[in-house]
Amino acid sequence: MKYYTLFFAVIVAGAVHAQEHRLPPVFGAEYEGKTFHDSRTRAYLSPQRIVWKYDGEGKLIDNPDVLLAGGHNGQSELGSRESCAMRSTDNEYPAILLDFGKEIHGGIQIVTTGASRPTKIRVRFGESVGEAMSRAGEQGATNDHAMRDFIMETPWLGVAEAGNSGFRFVRIDLVEPGAKLDLKEINAVFIYRDIPYLGTFECSDERLNRIWMTGAYTVHLNMQEYIWDGIKRDRLVWLGDLHPEVMTISSVFGYNEVVPKSLDLARDITPLPGWMNGMFSYSLWWIIIHRDWYRYQGDLDYLKQQRAYLGELLHILLAEIDASGKRVGEGGFLDWPSSPNEQGINAGMHALMMMAFRAGAELCEALGDKPLSVECTAAADRMRQHVPHHNNLKQAASLLALAGVMPAGQANDEVIAVGGAEGFSTFYGYYMLQAQAMAGDYRGALDNIRRFWGGMLDMGATTFWEDFNLEWMENAAGIDELVPAGKKDIHADFGAYCYKQLRHSLCHGWASGPTAWLSEHVLGVQVVDAGCRTLRIDPHPEDLQWVKGTFPTPYGVVEISHRKDASGKIISDVKAPRGVKIIKSARKDNTPSARVTK
Repeated sequence: MKYYTLFFAVIVAGAVHAQEHRLPPVFGAEYEGKTFHDSRTRAYLSPQRIVWKYDGEGKLIDNPDVLLAGGHNGQSELGSRESCAMRSTDNEYPAILLDFGKEIHGGIQIVTTGASRPTKIRVRFGESVGEAMSRAGEQGATNDHAMRDFIMETPWLGVAEAGNSGFRFVRIDLVEPGAKLDLKEINAVFIYRDIPYLGTFECSDERLNRIWMTGAYTVHLNMQEYIWDGIKRDRLVWLGDLHPEVMTISSVFGYNEVVPKSLDLARDITPLPGWMNGMFSYSLWWIIIHRDWYRYQGDLDYLKQQRAYLGELLHILLAEIDASGKRVGEGGFLDWPSSPNEQGINAGMHALMMMAFRAGAELCEALGDKPLSVECTAAADRMRQHVPHHNNLKQAASLLALAGVMPAGQANDEVIAVGGAEGFSTFYGYYMLQAQAMAGDYRGALDNIRRFWGGMLDMGATTFWEDFNLEWMENAAGIDELVPAGKKDIHADFGAYCYKQLRHSLCHGWASGPTAWLSEHVLGVQVVDAGCRTLRIDPHPEDLQWVKGTFPTPYGVVEISHRKDASGKIISDVKAPRGVKIIKSARKDNTPSARVTK
């Protein structure tokens, strides 16, 4: 926890960004409306270690440790400062692999000295050591969505920047014979939103603390000009994938413009009766996200902007079920790991549609459209009469529980809890955890978080991945090391569907579910009234001795702490800003003893 806090403190302290978005007067008024401005900032990070280098017999690279030295300023200089020299021969070409310590989004900055000449280099970004050591077209490595393997030319006595991807590792090679490159610095250009972490989480289990922060950081990286699902691949606004990210943003950052920007983009590029991202289920998620965003932010004016599109979409969806409440069509998309299970997908889609109708009813009620609200509620009630079988698919069983079609305890006992974290997925793992909470199996959910998301940390992750399977860990090397002989490469040797081998994204926002879940169920913050006007504090620390943290609301930050006394009773302290009403848990056993201050 302290490491992550320090990491961001250093970045923010060293970041320089424009305070106003305007062009210089020389451009004139005629340029207005023909530009757009970036809401992000940038910081320049020095490499933390040299993972590997090829320097012949020590003759091709001099002073490589210069690249790790502090005091970098990104400025080429005339002077006697020591530099790192790379030189090639007719048949040997030096290369160096740098580790910047954490996954980031951005590019690379090369600062040369006066001893250099314009030189061509090859740059390879990697989310893992194995990816940085690979070439495009090898083991699934690609330049899809972002260039990660390319040749560029560096200047004499100057600075060059290139790249726009997600990475932690960078490999630099000289590519021409008889070349020399004198380097003052190689820095990573970190591009991100300079925003505070208003929500926090700490408890007596450091593994959970790391998981919470890793999920928050994963989403932070994907909060670019719009919310992406991945910073290397899937740099697009995917509506279904967006839901766990929006829940994490609401728990960590509070209101941020990137959410409405992304929701509105999806709406504006999807004229009805089309489905968002070309998928029926993703239009359902658009409705659910709007309901949850309204619950957390309470922005009725923004919700009113959705009235026309929302109403038309709901009427289209109402025509997708028959008089008995059965869905007219079949199939759909939940997540990639569930794809082979057609029966399970149909069950999950049935439940997801019910959830969308209930969310739509809630939104219509807020908008004053009582008739459409009643119609959506009636549709959900008709659909509840059908109980499709989950076919032992954890994704489907979770949605059936959350929709109220199947008792949560039954879904958990029969499917979700079976095998623990086996069969979990990075995206739908959030809904599996939510269903376990609904079933009262908080301890099982915590154990699954520790094992599944903690497993990625054990393999060297600093952000959560597009997909993960516990079986991959067997005899596999971590992503932060060269793969020893006889071991598996957890990045290059696994994956399926659109994320085979090195195409697999190791920073995917849909995997952040535990962050929102821990804030809601362990810190215990549940939104009762839209805009967080009323919060219920209902902590479930289970095997933890204490938990504390903060939660952002439109009225300010709520401070919360829980600890167990000698008898195991939970003693809580809650400090809320004016405008936020706090109510205690309704549990009859082990009820927290809460002290609320304003």
